[in-house]
Amino acid sequence: MLTRDMLSAVAAVCIGTVLGIGPAPASAQTFPDRPIKFIVPFPAGASTDGSARALQPALEKFLGQPVIIENRGGAGAVLGLDMVAKAAPDGYTIGMAPTGAMAINVSMRVDMPFDPRKDFAPVSKVANSPFILVANPSFKAKTLGDVIATAKAEPNTVAIGHGGNGTSMHFTALLFTIMADVKMPLVPYRGTAPAVMDTIGGHVPLAIADPSAAVPALQAKQVIPVAVSYKTRYGLLPEVPTFDEAGVPGFETTGWFGIVAPAGTPSAIVARLNAAINAALNDPEVAKRFRTIGLDPAPTTPQEFGALIHSEIEKYAKIVAAMPAK
Repeated sequence: MLTRDMLSAVAAVCIGTVLGIGPAPASAQTFPDRPIKFIVPFPAGASTDGSARALQPALEKFLGQPVIIENRGGAGAVLGLDMVAKAAPDGYTIGMAPTGAMAINVSMRVDMPFDPRKDFAPVSKVANSPFILVANPSFKAKTLGDVIATAKAEPNTVAIGHGGNGTSMHFTALLFTIMADVKMPLVPYRGTAPAVMDTIGGHVPLAIADPSAAVPALQAKQVIPVAVSYKTRYGLLPEVPTFDEAGVPGFETTGWFGIVAPAGTPSAIVARLNAAINAALNDPEVAKRFRTIGLDPAPTTPQEFGALIHSEIEKYAKIVAAMPAK
C-alpha cells in the first residue's frame, strides 16, 4: 500500500521529469569516477604539450582521478581534436584546443572534419602565447630588416619552418610574408619543436616557434632571436624587438589555447572540469611553471571561452578574405 509520503515522492519525480528539473544524472553527480584522457594535438615540446604537463598534477589533485596525456599530433592539431569531437560526451575525453584548429582553419581549409562552433563544449581558455621568429646562427640575416632584404634579393629561397599547416605559427609566417611583401617558402612540420630542431640543424634558416620550443634553444644559443609577434615586447625576451618595431608596422599575432570536451557533454560535468582547471591555473606553482615555459595563464568560464572561439573565427575569416593571392 502506498503511503502519503510515497505518493508525494512519486508525484515529485513525475513533475520533475515533465518540467526537466529532475536530479542530475548519476554520471554527472559522481564525475569523475575513473581516469580522464587528455588529448594534446601536438608532439612533445610544443607549448600545448608543456601547458598540459604543467596542469596535469594539479588537475589530478582537484579532480581526484588520474589525467592521462595522449599526444596525437598531425594536420595542424586537427587530427587530435577530431578524436575529441568524436569521443563520448561524458567528460572522460578532453583536448587542448589551439587557435589554429579552432579559429584559423575554418577559413583556410575546406576539408575540416569538425566544426569548432558545433562539435565541442568549451571548458576554459588556458593561456596566451606570442610567437618568435628564430634563425640559425650561421644564417647571414641577423635582424628582421636583414631577413626582408635577403628575401627580396633572393625570392623563394629563404624558407621559414612552422608548426604545421593551419596553425597559428603558419598563419604568423604567412601574414609576415604578405605584410613585408616577400616571397618565402613556408615549410610545415608536425609541431614547432621539429621546426626548431631543423633550424638548429641548418635544414631551414628560419622558424616561427612558440616559446616552449624557441626559448630553450635560444638559451642554449642554438638559434638567435629575430622578432616576437606580440604587440609589445615579450617579458621573457625583453631585448628582442617586435615585428612592428623591427620593420613590419602594424604586425601582431597572439596564440591562445584552451580545453574543450565533445559537444553534448553535460553542463554539470563541464562546470566540474572548469572549476578544476581554474583552480589549477590559479595555483601559484602552476602559474610559475606556465611562465617558465613562456605562457601567460588565462582562465575563463566556459561561456567566455565559447564567445572567444566565435569572435576569433569571425576575426580570422575577415583577415583571410582580405589577403591577396600569393
